[in-house]
Amino acid sequence: MTLAPVSSEVFTGLARIRPTSAGTAALRAGLHARRLLLLKSLLVRVEQRSALLPSVVRQRFKRDWALLERAELHDAAAVRDVVDYPMTGAWLAEVLAAPEGPAFEEHLAYFGGVAVTAAVRAGCPVDGTLELPSGTLVLPGLGVLNCPSGRAHLGGDAGPVRIMDGAGHNGVVLLCPETPSGVVTQRPVGAASDWSGLLTLPGGTAVLDELDPYRVSPSGIGPAALPAAERSHSTHRLWAGQWREAYDLLSAIDPGRVAEIGTVLRAVVPLVPPDRDGGASMSATLRSAPGAILMQLPASAWELAEALVHEAHHTKLAALHELVPLYRPGGGALHRVGWRSDPRPIPGVFQGAYAHLALTDLWWRAWTGSAVPGEWRTRSAEQFESHRDRIGQALSILLESDELTFAGSEFVREMSRYHASLGVAARIRA
Repeated sequence: MTLAPVSSEVFTGLARIRPTSAGTAALRAGLHARRLLLLKSLLVRVEQRSALLPSVVRQRFKRDWALLERAELHDAAAVRDVVDYPMTGAWLAEVLAAPEGPAFEEHLAYFGGVAVTAAVRAGCPVDGTLELPSGTLVLPGLGVLNCPSGRAHLGGDAGPVRIMDGAGHNGVVLLCPETPSGVVTQRPVGAASDWSGLLTLPGGTAVLDELDPYRVSPSGIGPAALPAAERSHSTHRLWAGQWREAYDLLSAIDPGRVAEIGTVLRAVVPLVPPDRDGGASMSATLRSAPGAILMQLPASAWELAEALVHEAHHTKLAALHELVPLYRPGGGALHRVGWRSDPRPIPGVFQGAYAHLALTDLWWRAWTGSAVPGEWRTRSAEQFESHRDRIGQALSILLESDELTFAGSEFVREMSRYHASLGVAARIRA
């Protein structure tokens, strides 16, 4: 499979960081093509090493793959929604990198939950028994069912799907939505159900994912190796309230940005809370899981708004680089940038410049807008002035680098033009 490059109009629009429906559609198409390529690689690996796998593992994978194909025949868009879910990508990265043997087989078992989720969302009939070596059935983007028996019984026609632990005591009934992007209705079964459903954040379809085992690497995130927060350590009410406020702020100053974020970001993964020593909360995007933002709950709604814009642009650039390589691998040069204390390689400079250019655009709109809190307006003016020069320095580093591809150089030149336009706007305001 080859990934077709984007049109010149879309390419230019992405470089100038303003949201467009065409740009978002192109990146989503590229992400899906990449995800299908990874799934095909997994299929090839299983087929080529079939003789090395236990019979039960081979048969389980064959059954799961067949269910995924049946679901796609019912509703390809719904299956695409599951395949493109961020944690599906994180799982694919792990299973494809796993060595032969128990580690690979353990990762491979997660595929059953992917297939069942696809069937639920597509309204595809599903029945039978699912073997669960881990004792847990993970349905990406929906939730987790603990199955102490090591089995789950599935049953349902083109409507509600009933999933019960093998012992038959606890489970969940899932009803697919009328549209693939809708929210699946969840009804726990049993007096002490072991079902934990993901909670949808207000104003869209993004979920607060505190359950998926692939949401954060076992080694943690960032220099501090932050682990994921468990559900008992994060409060949906606080996240939902701040998420709603952040959306309201962004809607007031940049409605197009809100629409883009609602399409690009699919999940929020809470990290362990900060110590609240006055430092900023941490956020990150994994290359293997674009569309998920890993973060600590910020102290304010406007900090969350900034984080959403920042991480959405990390996702956008990563997706574009898969379609149209912007830099060559293997470059060893390190460079100083104004927003980091440690020197960065060219890919890091590129990602940082792109995300901060989008933030500078946001800060300009917050500074000059009227429907924003006074504290954020003051901060935005300060951040705009300080980061505009820092971004200019980073863009100069990129333009002088021999590690960029031709497309990468063109992209940076377009970024520079938009950066210059913000400078002109600032001078006019002054």
